[in-house]
Amino acid sequence: MSKNEPRRPAAIAPASPCPCGRDATYRDCCAPFHQGRATAPTAERLMRSRYSAFAVGDAAYLLRTWHPTTRPDALEFERGQRWTGLEILGTTGGSAFHTEGTVEFRAHYTLRGHTDSRYENSRFVREVGQWMYLDALPEA
Repeated sequence: MSKNEPRRPAAIAPASPCPCGRDATYRDCCAPFHQGRATAPTAERLMRSRYSAFAVGDAAYLLRTWHPTTRPDALEFERGQRWTGLEILGTTGGSAFHTEGTVEFRAHYTLRGHTDSRYENSRFVREVGQWMYLDALPEA
């Protein structure tokens, strides 16, 4: 395979390090959220689990955790994009004591042999005890 051919996302096994960057296995970190066995307790954990969902190709989880007022009808992943790391740059609110929060992050990826990153400061809201991704704040 040439370096410019699309690649499938790397397989993430339950015992693999979690793509979100926390010091835990995928099984013990984001998998319970993806499988619906638990909900993210904070906006940051939801952000991390959504990043992991991109890494493992779990569109259903991304849509399920997207606020209905801003959620698209469907998601398509960029063929050959591989997510390679997540940096949390800052947070506001987003704890069990809040109903709103932000998570500023940089998500690293490779696509068709090129390395790049995506910056976003995301807004989250907590409704009926569940954190939901709302939208991205405009860049200042």
